[in-house]
Amino acid sequence: MTTVRRAGILLHPTALPSRWGIGDLASVVPFLDQLAAARQQVWQVMPLGPTGYGDSPYQCFSTFAGNTLLIAPDQLIEAGLLPAEAAADIPPFPVDRVDYGAVIPFKHALLRQSFAQFVAHATPAQRERCAAFGSANAGWLDDYALFAALKAAAGGASWDRWPRALARREPWALAAARQAHADELAFQRYAQWLFFEQWSDVRAAAQARGIAIVGDVPIFVAYDSADVWANPAIFELDGDGQPINVAGVPPDYFSATGQLWGNPLYRWDVLAQRGFDWWIARCAAALAVVDIVRLDHFRGFAGYWSVPAGAATAIDGRWLPGPGVALFDALRAALGDLPFIAEDLGLITPDVDALRLSCDLPGMRVLHFAFGGDAGNAYLPHNYVARTVVYTGTHDNDTTRGWWRQAPPQIVDHVRRYLGRDGHDIAWDLIRAAWASVAELAVVPLQDVLDLGSEARMNTPGTTGGNWGWRVTPGAITPAHLSRLAELTEWYGRAPAAG
Repeated sequence: MTTVRRAGILLHPTALPSRWGIGDLASVVPFLDQLAAARQQVWQVMPLGPTGYGDSPYQCFSTFAGNTLLIAPDQLIEAGLLPAEAAADIPPFPVDRVDYGAVIPFKHALLRQSFAQFVAHATPAQRERCAAFGSANAGWLDDYALFAALKAAAGGASWDRWPRALARREPWALAAARQAHADELAFQRYAQWLFFEQWSDVRAAAQARGIAIVGDVPIFVAYDSADVWANPAIFELDGDGQPINVAGVPPDYFSATGQLWGNPLYRWDVLAQRGFDWWIARCAAALAVVDIVRLDHFRGFAGYWSVPAGAATAIDGRWLPGPGVALFDALRAALGDLPFIAEDLGLITPDVDALRLSCDLPGMRVLHFAFGGDAGNAYLPHNYVARTVVYTGTHDNDTTRGWWRQAPPQIVDHVRRYLGRDGHDIAWDLIRAAWASVAELAVVPLQDVLDLGSEARMNTPGTTGGNWGWRVTPGAITPAHLSRLAELTEWYGRAPAAG
């Protein structure tokens, strides 16, 4: 069987240049043009949902909703959904980082202004498209809109601190809230329509350039989310709605005490009895906006680390069995072929490999984890099989330049001997190693293409501040970068076919 070899770039839309303080969906098309010029066939993003405290896309208020901070004001102005004067008073936002404290209130105010414009001046076609979106997505949108409205009314408090009748979703309380917050519900539905309408344009632009978008579905969802509030029966919650056990991982490469994520765990037995309906809906929604789904923490589907709620660290957890192949059988029966990537990093046991292989999913390899041991290290390129996605590093790693500067001597020596390079151009040395490997897909964070240091790191696991803010500055991606990447991509058979 012939393997189709492809290459791509990892970059979240928030990191793109934009005069509005954060990368937005209008920023994407110029970036897609750069990907095409570099002969790339894949753009990988992180979750696209609305973020909360800490601004992490892996802790969203909804796994179905879109992040309205990504809505492009310039496109709203062009569509007549925002007055042109809105562009006259843009604050002097930093160009190299997202200042969320300033961006969030500014962009939310723009969206409120846009909604007022829509109510007063929208065309019949715009009103029809917005209404059709609301009807087609009512299964998640109605709950999310009400969640967002109630959260705003509660000053941002977590749903478990709302009045008890609302937290427990008493029907009479929900009916009264829908009536009391009717205008806010309309606004929330409108904002989601804007996001998904603009994203559909992004999707079309990517397809026109032969670029597939890889999205991200984290296995767990945030406790303070519409997902948990609207579906308490499928999560391990007690009678007061509090988590009984929470998610994490035992001590690993990133932390000596493990990682205590704190997400509520699923009642997999309940989901199995329901035919995994919620997971089917979740994956169907993801595949409606991206071409390929990366399943974050795939090992949790085979077995997951359960930590008692309230524990100080993740050390005192235990392994419990996940849903296994039954979930993927249900997904395949409902959705057909599953264009998934299994994020199988961390402590991988034979049952995880068996599950991935039974589902015929490619696993992941990260070159930062390859060196310092022996020849049997699974992350070394000579150990790859074709059904693999290789990365220099991920969003949780330091940049390659930053990693190299802090690498201990045994790793530096191993890299130099293994690659036959002195390491002065280490980011591109690892890009070359990834591109030359047999892996069917090779992906590099944009920071490595630009050879940036730790100042450009996207996320440091186990920390709560200073993450998710890096942005590529205007003009930083040069024709020389694109030409060099295109050349490597051609050399190693990862470029799109001519014509």
